[in-house]
Amino acid sequence: MNKRYKALLEKIEIEKRYGILEAIKKIKELKSAKFDETVELSLNLNVDPRHSDQMIRGSVVLPAGTGKTVTVAVMAKGVKEDEAKKAGADIVGNDDLVESIKAGNINFDVLIATPDTMALVGKIGRILGPKGLMPNPKVGTVTMDVTKAVSDAKGGQVAFKVDKKGNLQVGIGKVSFDENSLLENLNTFLSTINKLKPSTAKGRYITTATISLTMSPPVKLDTTQAMDIK
Repeated sequence: MNKRYKALLEKIEIEKRYGILEAIKKIKELKSAKFDETVELSLNLNVDPRHSDQMIRGSVVLPAGTGKTVTVAVMAKGVKEDEAKKAGADIVGNDDLVESIKAGNINFDVLIATPDTMALVGKIGRILGPKGLMPNPKVGTVTMDVTKAVSDAKGGQVAFKVDKKGNLQVGIGKVSFDENSLLENLNTFLSTINKLKPSTAKGRYITTATISLTMSPPVKLDTTQAMDIK
């Protein structure tokens, strides 16, 4: 453990479960890097993703954005290509985009596809899948409404999916954001997660919750308060 990290640990009550706003205030005190660190939320949910009705997956648009510049590619045909360009997509195509991706040109963060291009997308599924770039209707990236999809992706949309142990982690903004922006983003995300609670899930839904910066130790959240966010 280096001196910087040890010094940050001394600013935290390790066993304390902080209230949400209190945790945000604390995390801003832990800024130590020369770059604008990401504020990361980590949750463990009491679900068993082996059961399809307990797979927690989706996307949400954070009201204050993510603080990241997102490059969006759209796989579309005909008028939907024009719609995607007008919406502000950085890369638009179909067969030509497939060939470009096959050649290793994956210079985008999100790929949106219209349903009629999914056969094309399937040709590059082995490339996109491992990189987490495969379009999926459950997170809004397979859609005919490319205008909304591009706007959401550019405007602060984050996708999430629990792993096999019920863990998920997302960035909810930057440490440079003001407290109210971080609070709004965090509450919006927790509200989304709470609405997805499966009726078959037993016991405490959110078992652990922490927020941290890219270079900081985690701050534990009060899970009872987190579960009360509607």
